[in-house]
Amino acid sequence: MPTTRRGGVVLAEERHHTTARRFVTRAVLLVLAVGIVVAGWVGVRGVVRNFGGPQCQATALGASTQFDPSQTAYAATIEAVAEKRGLPARAATIAIATAIQESKLRNLRFGDLDSVGLFQQRPSQGWGTAEQILDPVYATNRFYDALVKVQGYETMKITEIAQKVQKSAYPDAYANHEQEGRLLASTLSGHSPGGLGCRLDNAATGNPAGFQAALSRELGVTAHDAGRTLTVHAGSERGAWNVGAYAVAKASQFGVTEVRVGAKQWTRTRDSSGWAWQSTTRPSGAATTVTVTFAG
Repeated sequence: MPTTRRGGVVLAEERHHTTARRFVTRAVLLVLAVGIVVAGWVGVRGVVRNFGGPQCQATALGASTQFDPSQTAYAATIEAVAEKRGLPARAATIAIATAIQESKLRNLRFGDLDSVGLFQQRPSQGWGTAEQILDPVYATNRFYDALVKVQGYETMKITEIAQKVQKSAYPDAYANHEQEGRLLASTLSGHSPGGLGCRLDNAATGNPAGFQAALSRELGVTAHDAGRTLTVHAGSERGAWNVGAYAVAKASQFGVTEVRVGAKQWTRTRDSSGWAWQSTTRPSGAATTVTVTFAG
């Protein structure tokens, strides 16, 4: 039946065709959108690109939290300094939660009044010069210097500790990040083996020497150099996972492409939830050897 108009009103048949055209248009747009998402993952000529950007995930204690690689690298520094000083895991939880609240785990060059750095420490309050505080290792050590002077901090509420160490005007806010701090501290320290994973873009170049120096300065661990590969022989399985998690957290910064702890392996393209076995055979016994490989 031909399409007709009466008084400028489109009859039912034309409305039907109009609806059909809209449906087809939406279907085509949906297909294009799916294609864009797939392209975001695969990229051109097989180069891996992550839709939404690179991301790290810490999973432990039945929960997960996510941060970008830069934030995760700073959390690794904070945890590593606690390990080097022989402090309990609770100290790293407190410090990481504090840095999340104060700077969102960013090494800020600005803040309230003269506050700077991960913990927003103030030169005018005796924390050091601005240049010193902007060194994450220095700032973290100064935080721990103040923390260990608080008697019983291991069992105190984080809100109480924040008030004593940071002299915060809003100490209750720190409690909002205690769970995130605990998850990062648990996975980075190796208490939750394989709990930290990062999904990253391809690395153009690697910096084994830079990583080796950072590992020594921050964690107090020596790595054996073999070109594009560094090897660490840890004294315990937890120590090995501590080094492995540190390497994953610093992978974006130093161009790490692969980390192995015993028979488990992480690569930059792996899902951010964690690690995988290198083979179908799962060996028993402790995994105490860590191998870190860098881009050429």
